[in-house]
Amino acid sequence: MTSEAAAPAAKPAQTGWRYVAANLREPKVLAMLLLGFSSGIPIYLVGNTLGYWMRENAIELSTIGFLSWVGLAYSLKFLWAPIVDKVDAPLLGRWLGRRRGWMLLTQLVCGAALVGMAMVQPEQGQLMLAGVALDQLVVFGALALVVALASATQDIVIDAWRIEIAANNEQQGLLTSTSALGYRGALLVTDSLILIFAAHIGWSHSYQMMALLMGVGVVATFMAREPASSLKAAAETHPALFTPQGLYDAVLGPFVVFFRDHGSWALLMLLTISLYRLPDFVLGPMANPFYADLGLDKETVGAVRGSFGLVATILGIAAAGLSAVRFGFFRTLLAGAVLGPGSNLAFSYLALHGADAGVFTAVMAIDNFCSGFAGVALIGYMSSLTSVGYTATQYALLSSFYALPGKVLKGLSGVAIEQLEVGRSLLEAYSLFFAGTALIGVPALLLCLILAIRRPGAGPNAPAVQ
Repeated sequence: MTSEAAAPAAKPAQTGWRYVAANLREPKVLAMLLLGFSSGIPIYLVGNTLGYWMRENAIELSTIGFLSWVGLAYSLKFLWAPIVDKVDAPLLGRWLGRRRGWMLLTQLVCGAALVGMAMVQPEQGQLMLAGVALDQLVVFGALALVVALASATQDIVIDAWRIEIAANNEQQGLLTSTSALGYRGALLVTDSLILIFAAHIGWSHSYQMMALLMGVGVVATFMAREPASSLKAAAETHPALFTPQGLYDAVLGPFVVFFRDHGSWALLMLLTISLYRLPDFVLGPMANPFYADLGLDKETVGAVRGSFGLVATILGIAAAGLSAVRFGFFRTLLAGAVLGPGSNLAFSYLALHGADAGVFTAVMAIDNFCSGFAGVALIGYMSSLTSVGYTATQYALLSSFYALPGKVLKGLSGVAIEQLEVGRSLLEAYSLFFAGTALIGVPALLLCLILAIRRPGAGPNAPAVQ
């Protein structure tokens, strides 16, 4: 088992483009790209894409809605993150190390459960297992839940590995960007390409193909090196997990350390994180209905998303990664706080302009670039706030903080547009709504400015401000 040597503490940060090019040749960057791809494969297969398959099999919309709750695993993963932080994976942990052991276990479980979903299929009826008659949809839903739990756990450990393997904050920015590229590539496969596969070979075979793609993560796991900090933590003597002291260290310890490291700024940091992507969450559910009401056909929307939108997303992710390396996390975070909500104004303009393929293409390019940039900026900042020894738990907590408020409020987006439509046309209501979502981003921008100006002290992974 090998470990990644940490950079000397006294060595000053390098930020030139030659330094960026040198980092791109690091094996860990390729491993991060593949792990990002593995992380992105399952999420739509138990979400939007799964709903498409179920609806084609004449499953009721209410049932599809209930089954979507398996996705809550991604928001509640902080509940079992302490186990991932403090306990080796069964059987595999002693062989591969704590981080890589959990990676391989979750990838194998996720792939097996996807194969199970492909075999069971979402259909009404009875399924005989060991002589017992079971509801087929219940079995299918249980397998989907297994996929979601394994996938969420894989996210916990991959995020921890990414944070711990970086030699410095500049390299962390590059790894974050690389991870996002792999993740977005996986979403393209499971959100767009799988529809083409399903039309030719069927949903069952398509899901089996997706299960095989989890092998990309397995390859990356064997390519990756166990972080030195993980090896050190595993070698240290800790209280047994299921003792009072062990439970305190695993469950409450990460939060105590977070507030100790960041002091009175901790609550402000958590508030900033929870508001940062709120405009995108609130806008999200209304995007597809807006395209339909605008009069854009599905072929145009799909073609633009898969071409100009994809390229713009990649450029936004790359730009944020390079910005973090060159200018530091705080400046990148500030830029993302402007670009993310600001791009919503492009939707506001499109609503007033009308169905025009050229304008729609421009709006998609702007939105995808800005969303890609803001996403990487936030991930990089959250990564910098974690402490060695509690990386998985603290990052899982932070990522839940950023997602939960938006997931709650986005359910009210349709009601907001209906209220705005009173006395106006529907497209005027859409325009006002999109402008309103942009304004929701102002508090996050102000909080980012406060954090950047005051530069509060942080933990050992704090970003360098240049």
